[in-house]
Amino acid sequence: MIDACPQSPSTPVSRRRHAVVLGLLALAVGAAACTFELSPRTTAIADEPEPTSQVDATRAINATYPIDATRQDLESYTDLRPDEQAIVDLFENTSPSVVYITTITRRQDIFGRGVNVPQGSGTGFIWDAEGHVVTNFHVVQGASSARVVMHDQTSYIAEFVGGSERHDLAVLRIDAPPDTLQQVRLGDSDRLRVGQNVYAIGNPYGLSATLTTGIVSALNRQIGGLDGSIIEDVIQLDAAINPGNSGGPLLDSRGRLIGITSQIASPSGASVGLGFAVPVNTVRRVVPQLIATGKYTAAQLGILPANQRTNRVVAQRFGVAGVLIVQVVPNSGAARAGLRGTEPDALGDIIVQIDGEAVPTFADLRLILDRYQPGDEVDVTIFRDGDIQDAVVTLR
Repeated sequence: MIDACPQSPSTPVSRRRHAVVLGLLALAVGAAACTFELSPRTTAIADEPEPTSQVDATRAINATYPIDATRQDLESYTDLRPDEQAIVDLFENTSPSVVYITTITRRQDIFGRGVNVPQGSGTGFIWDAEGHVVTNFHVVQGASSARVVMHDQTSYIAEFVGGSERHDLAVLRIDAPPDTLQQVRLGDSDRLRVGQNVYAIGNPYGLSATLTTGIVSALNRQIGGLDGSIIEDVIQLDAAINPGNSGGPLLDSRGRLIGITSQIASPSGASVGLGFAVPVNTVRRVVPQLIATGKYTAAQLGILPANQRTNRVVAQRFGVAGVLIVQVVPNSGAARAGLRGTEPDALGDIIVQIDGEAVPTFADLRLILDRYQPGDEVDVTIFRDGDIQDAVVTLR
């Protein structure tokens, strides 16, 4: 028979229930004690007399933390070695020019609605007082919007100005007060030497204002551009750069910009000491065009070349490696210099050198011309009617 009424306290079941209740109460008290233990301690401060003035407050602080110890904790070291101090100064003087870039892209959710989702992040730097920011093209490629965060954590929605996939360079613009725009100092990448120190500032994995150091490991490397072409004169470095460093400045020991960190060679996707930077002299040539027109147009001779197969046939037949001119563009520099295209009954000129440098293929010709600006003059060596001739062509 089961008793439906509650059992009296004198029964064994009641005693067990009573013990359980006491145990739960004990646990509750213990939990409360743990809660107070983990909370910030205020008892000692509350026991002190409340300062009646700012002077009393200062005295109370100095009594607890002697002034010498406070200065030792808060002030920077003034006895660093000269080489250490130089690096500290380099970072503190340059980091205000470096920005953190985050991008948003537009995608469809499972219901077919357009939503904004984070795409990625990278680094950039202030180019001029008009608010132009330079970064890698792949940092902003495919983004619907970008946000630039300054060194003081103020942020701006950025306008896309232009980009060159060929050089992996892009320019954004922010509407920031001119007095907050500290520009980088430009160096000369043609004067670099293997073994000299380099310093990279960036935001690897979103960790802002990160400085890494290394040396120039090699010069005149080539890496692939985003459009499949070749970026020339690339700087190889061993300073640690990782995802998020892209677009950040590479500096020499004087804090001058010598390149833009762009790629790493790594089987794991993390830094293994093989990094590459687009040289600043390429940046000097490309960025002004991007700001002015939104795109980069290489300097041109004013010719239409033969295809690769035809050039190979011509080289085999005449024993001359070069670029056969199929057509000369009217009123171009090539036309004014008297270069000739191919006619039904006459072979056109074959360009074999530009400023003394061989151009066995059209790709080589493009790489060389990419070093020049419209308006520059170049010496063009051609093969015509069995003879080698020279002409001066003004690029456009």
